[in-house]
Amino acid sequence: MQRTGAHIELSLAKDQGLSIMVTGKLESVMKARKEIVARLQTQASATVAIPKEHHRFVIGKNGEKLQELELKTATKIAIPRPDDPSGNIRITGTKEGIEKARHEILLIAAEQDKRAVERLSLEKAFHPFIAGAHNRQVQELSQETGARISIPPPSLPKDEIVITGEKEAVAMALSRIRAIYDDKKRKTTTISVEVKKSQHKYIVGPKGNTLQEILETTGVSVEMPPLDSGSETIILRGEPDKLGPALTQVYAKAKSAMVVEVTAPAWLHRFIIGKKGQNIGRITQQLPRVHIEFTDGEERISLEGPTEEVEQARTQIQEIIKDLLVRMDYTEVIIDQRFHRHLIGKNGANINRIKEQYKVSVRIPQDAERSGLVRIEGDPKGVQLARRELIEMVQRMENERTKDLIVEQKFHRTIIGQKGEKIKEVRDKFPEVIINFPDPSQKSDIVQLRGPKNEVEKCGKFLQKIIGELIENSFSLSVPIFKQFHKNIIGKGGANIKRVRLLLFFLKPHQDDPHRKPAHCPENLYSKRDKCRMALVNYRCGCCRQIREETNTKIDLPTENSDSETIVITGKKSNCEAARDRILAIQRELANIKEAEVAIPARLHNSLIGSKGCLVRSVMEDCGGVHIHFPSEGSGSDRVTIRGPVGEVEKAKKQLLQLAEEKVVNNFTAELQAKPEYHKFLIGRGGANIRRVRDKTGARIIFPAPDDTEQELITIVGKEEAVRQAQKELECLVKNLDDVVEDSMAVDVRHHRHFVCRRGQVLRELAEEYGGVAVSFPRTGANSQRVTLTGARDCVDAAKKRIQEMIEDLESQVSVEVAIPQRYHRAIMGPKGCRIQLITREHEVQIKFPERDDCAAGQEAPPQENGDAGPEAEFVARKCDIITIGGRAEKCEQARAALLALVPITEDVEVSYELHRYIIGQKGSGIRKMMEEYEVNIWVPQPEKQLDGIKVTGLTANVERAKQGLLDRVKELQAEQADRALRSFKVTMSVDPKFHPKIIGRKGAVISQIRKDHDVSIQFPDKGDEQQDLIVVSGYERNVEEASAAIRQLVAEWQEMVSQDVHLDPRTHARIIGARGKAIRKLMEEFKVDIRFPQPGSDEPDKVAVTGLPETVDKAIDHLLNLEEEYMLSVTETETLAAYMKPPSRYGGGGGAGGDDSGGGPAKGFVVRDAPWNAAGNKAPDMSSAEDFPTFGTGVAPKQASAWGPKKF
Repeated sequence: MQRTGAHIELSLAKDQGLSIMVTGKLESVMKARKEIVARLQTQASATVAIPKEHHRFVIGKNGEKLQELELKTATKIAIPRPDDPSGNIRITGTKEGIEKARHEILLIAAEQDKRAVERLSLEKAFHPFIAGAHNRQVQELSQETGARISIPPPSLPKDEIVITGEKEAVAMALSRIRAIYDDKKRKTTTISVEVKKSQHKYIVGPKGNTLQEILETTGVSVEMPPLDSGSETIILRGEPDKLGPALTQVYAKAKSAMVVEVTAPAWLHRFIIGKKGQNIGRITQQLPRVHIEFTDGEERISLEGPTEEVEQARTQIQEIIKDLLVRMDYTEVIIDQRFHRHLIGKNGANINRIKEQYKVSVRIPQDAERSGLVRIEGDPKGVQLARRELIEMVQRMENERTKDLIVEQKFHRTIIGQKGEKIKEVRDKFPEVIINFPDPSQKSDIVQLRGPKNEVEKCGKFLQKIIGELIENSFSLSVPIFKQFHKNIIGKGGANIKRVRLLLFFLKPHQDDPHRKPAHCPENLYSKRDKCRMALVNYRCGCCRQIREETNTKIDLPTENSDSETIVITGKKSNCEAARDRILAIQRELANIKEAEVAIPARLHNSLIGSKGCLVRSVMEDCGGVHIHFPSEGSGSDRVTIRGPVGEVEKAKKQLLQLAEEKVVNNFTAELQAKPEYHKFLIGRGGANIRRVRDKTGARIIFPAPDDTEQELITIVGKEEAVRQAQKELECLVKNLDDVVEDSMAVDVRHHRHFVCRRGQVLRELAEEYGGVAVSFPRTGANSQRVTLTGARDCVDAAKKRIQEMIEDLESQVSVEVAIPQRYHRAIMGPKGCRIQLITREHEVQIKFPERDDCAAGQEAPPQENGDAGPEAEFVARKCDIITIGGRAEKCEQARAALLALVPITEDVEVSYELHRYIIGQKGSGIRKMMEEYEVNIWVPQPEKQLDGIKVTGLTANVERAKQGLLDRVKELQAEQADRALRSFKVTMSVDPKFHPKIIGRKGAVISQIRKDHDVSIQFPDKGDEQQDLIVVSGYERNVEEASAAIRQLVAEWQEMVSQDVHLDPRTHARIIGARGKAIRKLMEEFKVDIRFPQPGSDEPDKVAVTGLPETVDKAIDHLLNLEEEYMLSVTETETLAAYMKPPSRYGGGGGAGGDDSGGGPAKGFVVRDAPWNAAGNKAPDMSSAEDFPTFGTGVAPKQASAWGPKKF
């Protein structure tokens, strides 16, 4: 199947007949058929003799004809090699195939016998005269005679001309060619001339056209020496009077062009060519017939073309070379290839800088060239400077070193710091070292350092020190502390914190620096707020701060709303442990806390903890919330720590020991060794043996998984007594299996094939099922009934019993025939034969289907009258309709019933023609869904037939379900049709087009609401329609009437509306409109009017239009005028204040109103004299002071750490 691409299905009948079904593409099926026939059918061979010259016609172009013939006849055809004189073709295959192949080969030979082939050997020098100029003469000759004439090309050293075709045509062409040859041989003579080899190509011309032109004009053939020959002799052959003109043309062509070479250093070639070919392009534009060729690596330039133009081009190129040699120079430097990419720099930054700075060209070889030669070209001075800089860069890089540091990726962000601040400090400290961190997506731990050796070493040690500190300070420890003691550990709280919180409500502390004074803070209040903040710090830290400072650790407490009791301590390991001890000591001081240890074997820890800690959590909850700590996995410690109130600790300890004892009792384990081949027998068929042992002992027996390394190890788990008993039972079974015995039994020879077929599949299954027992049948043809069984006694006995059962099944087998029309066979088989395979497995039978080709010779299907098949009684079974079932009688009957149940039936369902397209659905989706859902085939008649019936084909039950589904779908469609008819009611109403935008509303709000409220469709006229006043409303009749009435009511209201203009000061417009139009929208909704303000740049900026009902328009205008009056007071006041609040003069000057205004300075502010607060001992209140002017409004409390809980005021 892999070689051919075809799908092959095999089925074995009771009579041992093998049926093979091949499906796939035609070519693949033919190949597979050929191979199957070659392997399974008896092969014969025969020879057929045909003329040797006909062999190539049997082979065909590229062997295609031969391959087609082999596939068609399923044979192997061997044709002798060309150097073999034999004409016999050997055919191998079946007798039928050989006859077909012989017939085809003889037909090919007979067809070729009608054709003639003549080979005429003539001197090659005369071939051009026979072919004529541009092969015109031979083409005319082929057309006149009908023969095909093949003349070898001049480059091929053959003188044989081949003529093929009908015999008469070949004879005529042969005589004509001989006549031409004889005539030319008699009349022509030759002359030889010497022409330089380099000029030969100009005589030949492109594709030999020049030679053909000479032959055409003069009738003289020009013979050129081979290209690989050193000869310069050219032979002209023709009639004597025509040789002169031909010789003239040959010399003219030879001298029509010339080739010269100009010497130029190879490194100058690209400068001669110029940027983007400018220099050389200028020459080729002036002299387009000159071809200029630069040879890479050679110091020469070739010029080819007409003599005069070549000379001009040579002069120009030599001038360019002379100029370049004066002002250009080059040098070469050997630089190790590993430095090349550093010389180039990122995106070519380094090399581009050197090129621009020194006006030179630097060529660095590609990596693939594996060369260290760097070439610098350009101005002589610039070349030397660039060379010196490159050498200096290389010397610096040679002193460089690259070092890789292994740093866990989780520390990278910490080392880099926020916005790269920390790594910047490192880079500033070691400016010559380049530090590269990997991209986070790479998940790499390698940090690369590059720079001078000494600096890299120092930087590496510095970073290692930082990393060591990070690792040391990243140790984390969790300490369970009872929730009620968290506040005592945090610190003592009281009245101070309430006062501080109240004060901080008014004065929010600075987030970045608690000691920083805000710009708006009054001087006399800052000290108070500072003291309050310090009080808050002291409150928050309390005991916790003391522990943090003394142990240099970070302590994180859970939020007050959290159920967690765990405090997390982060820092150095020794410091974390010291902090933990301090915290636990505080807890012990605050309550009667006891800590106890209990020894429990480490192997029981996981079972005591339970799934996701459920078991140990239940113990802690049951014992008043004690804390139970198990040692970390892999530590090997048996110590379990219990911490909590004295009484609860003892209770938890007792429960843990009790649970551990139960686990020990029920968790006894024993192991047993048994060969892997015994495992299946120990388990038994369907697990019967092992289930019996489990039920008897109550122990759990675990066999190794296929991927386990110890395949012989069987584990027994349970109570000790049960485990010992199960172990004894299994050891007894294994011992019996180890006692190998040999036994035999008699099996009728006719049943042997059943056991050994399919490469011994049945015997392999027996060995796997019965502990590796070996069953040996006698050789084919021995005529012996003795079958030998070798293995453990129990396995041998069980295998003998099973073989006997299988023999009884074989002897009791019968054959039952079922007649089912062959057109249903494929449907019965199902996809890939799945239905048949299911029946054979369920009923333990064999089913054989007839060959499809048998129907060809059989009778045709019974005729149908009026499109209806005859009754089932009239069905005449043919050979191709008979399906054979083999097996036990009762099983065969069950299988027969199952097969008949799979025979599809066809029923008609009456469905109106108008509904067909809705049932089919878009692109057949509806009908396809029903076919998949009900597993039937549904046939809908062609639309042009306009039939009402739909045919449903499938299994009886499926057809019934599909019929019901179709009828239900028909009801749905009919209901939809009725509903569609009701919804198609339309009303056309005439509305003045000026009201259309208002009916639509802003962004379609009004019309959308009408559509939604009345469930209708409303269509407005298009711009190009003649009747622009018509609006069409469609939907249910009642809804349409209501929607039409609603539109008419709106129009009537709008017709009553009036529009008036009111003049409002433009300075008040913004305040009337409000933020984002909120105020004006509210006003329009309140008065039910539409208010339009003028656009910016309008001629009348104070004109505001108000539209609505007369009474509402008047009210809205009055309200607008009131607003204008109110806002104008504010505007006037603001402008007046602005006049007095101009910024002070930069030249100073305060003073009161009566001060001296000399100097033309700005007006001074006013001063209140003799006010009460100016009296001695009084002080003016500070407007910005919260103490003098306290705030009593509500605000947002500053966010607090969760350990202190929410603020309360």
